[in-house]
Amino acid sequence: MSISNTLAESVAHQRDALANLLREPLALAAQACSRAWPSRAGLNAALMHALTTLPACKYMYALDTRAIQLSDNISHEGLVDTDYGRERADRPYMREAVPNQGFLLSQAYISLRAKRPSLTAIQIVRDDDGHVLGFVGADFDLRDLPITGKLYDEPTYWRQIKGDPAIRGAVFHQTRSESQMDLHLDTVLGVMTELMEDHGIYHGKLHFSSSRATIWQIDDPYRYRLLDIDALTDPDTCLIYPHRPYPADALVPKDKIRLVLDSLRALRFMDETFYLRAGSLNIFNGMVGLTFSCDGSHYLPWDEFLSKGYDFWAPDNPTSPTCPT
Repeated sequence: MSISNTLAESVAHQRDALANLLREPLALAAQACSRAWPSRAGLNAALMHALTTLPACKYMYALDTRAIQLSDNISHEGLVDTDYGRERADRPYMREAVPNQGFLLSQAYISLRAKRPSLTAIQIVRDDDGHVLGFVGADFDLRDLPITGKLYDEPTYWRQIKGDPAIRGAVFHQTRSESQMDLHLDTVLGVMTELMEDHGIYHGKLHFSSSRATIWQIDDPYRYRLLDIDALTDPDTCLIYPHRPYPADALVPKDKIRLVLDSLRALRFMDETFYLRAGSLNIFNGMVGLTFSCDGSHYLPWDEFLSKGYDFWAPDNPTSPTCPT
């Protein structure tokens, strides 16, 4: 089965896989609890046995139809009696409608005590005549759940994100102030191009307004480096980063890096009110990031960015998306 690379569909696929893992063990647990209902000791014993089939489960418990707890909390460490008699009607998993088949995997929520992302599986308990007696609940800490899906792939289509409304509302009351980076942009872009083409820098972000850059290097990918204007205007900076061949799996061709950086320069100077504050390029996912003076941001593939050209972004273009409203 193919997995869509949208975040919502990836989450849905993961939830479906988890539900399939939990549905049968919870149904068997409900059957065992039905035979012991409503004995506290009997429910504890039934749930203790059921917990052996759910190694990732943190707690199991039984609730009546009013969401009053009839059992202790059953954990892999033993019985926890502090919640016996507790009313759980106000918890997120009890406010969701249980489907007709009697099983529900709740939406993720922040747990009351541990303050961690969690979810709960709920199974209706019925007697032999089909009457609802209550529920079996099984709590899971998200970090304990098995990973059932592949790593989420960040989408590579163009996305626009609105920024701070206060900044958008005041955009016509501001003008671009010439930064130190603006004054030395030829040198800055030369240094950045050299670093990305031949020194293993795979992600770079230029903060034009504050005259700095953040970079990530392929040999040490978990730590970013901060380059101030002195480093960015000194070609000797390239000497401290080892020479590396351009990655064969980069989505951005080596000879297109300078074209992208020059296009960022054009957007920086395109208007005194609407202008680029920061721009980034990642050669592996092929995405260009743009943040404009109105705090609106855009993320789009490098080739689409180059194909748009300066006129597309210019504020005198009536369809310009420079600052989304």
